[in-house]
Amino acid sequence: MAEAEGSVRFDVPLYSVSDAARHIDVPRSTFDTWVRGYSRRPEGRSPVIGAPVVTFIPDHRGPTVPFVGLAEGFVLAAFREAGVPLQRIRPAITRLQEELGIAHVLASRSLYTDGAEVLYDYAEASGDTPEGKSARQLVVVRSNQRLFQEVVDSYLRRIDFAADGWARAIHLPQYRAADVVVDPERSFGIPIFARGAARVEVVLGRFKAGESVETLSEEFGVPADELFDALRVHTDVAA
Repeated sequence: MAEAEGSVRFDVPLYSVSDAARHIDVPRSTFDTWVRGYSRRPEGRSPVIGAPVVTFIPDHRGPTVPFVGLAEGFVLAAFREAGVPLQRIRPAITRLQEELGIAHVLASRSLYTDGAEVLYDYAEASGDTPEGKSARQLVVVRSNQRLFQEVVDSYLRRIDFAADGWARAIHLPQYRAADVVVDPERSFGIPIFARGAARVEVVLGRFKAGESVETLSEEFGVPADELFDALRVHTDVAA
């Protein structure tokens, strides 16, 4: 599966590290490690080096993360939510890339359709090593099928894939009632309400300026319960 040439999903840096981390609800320091890698030197031990695992465009002033990098980070956030440390899952990601033959495997439909099988096989081959145990945490077996465990599956179901097999939009998980989507083809990848297509930041700004939820709902075509949900996420207003 080749990259879509000239696609805004791959070629255009849309997000700063801070914005990307905020959109997928992970600490900035965590996303920065995913983007830049890390080098740690424990006293009396050999250095521990982790390569970058999220696509970014280096030496670019302003935003550095394209949508494909945000999608990769979103899947890593799922692994993190499942309690799997990145340093222990890195070898499994490499195995996924090798077995599925895809560089940006975390942003591909193939991860959703075939990834659990590959991770299960990797875990079995790795035995009781920390890496094998971590990979095993991501997969369950039901009716003789290898599936991603529930929390990972719930994240992957929030990704829409284009006909070319690559992620094209993400429905953000921190919202309960609101369907807030990140789509690089709409509003430059800034989070918008799926219904009404209003930018979340614009609606919140208007609310903070004193406009009522009822007025904003009518003007932007966003149901009131979704607006209250967004307010719950971004302000002290209770849903």
